[in-house]
Amino acid sequence: MKVLHLDTNHPLLIEQFAELGFENHEDYTSTKEEVEKKIHEYDGIIIRSRFTIDRQFLEKATNLKFIGRVGAGLENIDTDYAKYKNIFMASAPEGNRNAVGEHALGMLLSLMNHMGRADRQVRKGKWKREPNRGVELDGKTVGIIGYGNMGKAFAKKLRGFDVEVICYDIVGGVGDENARQVGIMEFQQRSDVISLHVPQTEKTIGMVNSEFIEKIHKPFWLLNTARGKCVVTKDLVEALKSGKVLGAGLDVLEYEQKSFENMFAKKPKAFKFLRKAKNVLLTPHIAGWTVESKEKLAQTIVDKVKERFC
Repeated sequence: MKVLHLDTNHPLLIEQFAELGFENHEDYTSTKEEVEKKIHEYDGIIIRSRFTIDRQFLEKATNLKFIGRVGAGLENIDTDYAKYKNIFMASAPEGNRNAVGEHALGMLLSLMNHMGRADRQVRKGKWKREPNRGVELDGKTVGIIGYGNMGKAFAKKLRGFDVEVICYDIVGGVGDENARQVGIMEFQQRSDVISLHVPQTEKTIGMVNSEFIEKIHKPFWLLNTARGKCVVTKDLVEALKSGKVLGAGLDVLEYEQKSFENMFAKKPKAFKFLRKAKNVLLTPHIAGWTVESKEKLAQTIVDKVKERFC
């Protein structure tokens, strides 16, 4: 097996592949077009989000047997064509689910207790207690949309709180001891907090829009540690202005580039509002980006490739 590594990852990936007898090649700088010229030489690819593995790329990868995507999803790969070519695809949502669950909980508690705003005020010499009076999570209903690896991890983190956790998913029978699966109408009626844990698909792009927000019966806090394009930012801004959304914790943004690595070039008007909003917490797509998850993501890919080919 000749494997081409297109993004830097935890060194265990290369080390353990070598132990399996794989020949590892690293190329972290060539353009996609340059890689296409040599991809026919390789049996495997390891990538994070450097560029899209589309049909044109896959047509030139005549010997490709597997793609390891060191991350939670496969949205940067033409999965239909890869399946047609019988290419094994491995992602690693198991590797960073704990990190995402912890990050989501941290964002929620910070929002409800105005920690970001209070920190900035104290640093400026302002000691404002009453305006920063928080709201307790106990007694609330937390609604999780998408109850896979990430949603389950967040629900598990909530076990120490006196909350009701409900989940909504297009797949039936996914509820467990940590979350009760409900229909969309009950979800809309009961949720005080809504946390997104869905992949980016045609059905989830733009799912949180003005229509979605209007159907939620109560004002709510919104968390998005999934994919930025799942939320229509301008509609979220209007809901923040009206008070329908009490606060938003956004680890991902609609305007992100496909690589997830760089800030978007243009600064849309809606983003300017988010930057200044006191009830919005922003982080740069780092919910699953911990020291521990870096190792676990890599190990998950190794284990899946090893199980399939060794």
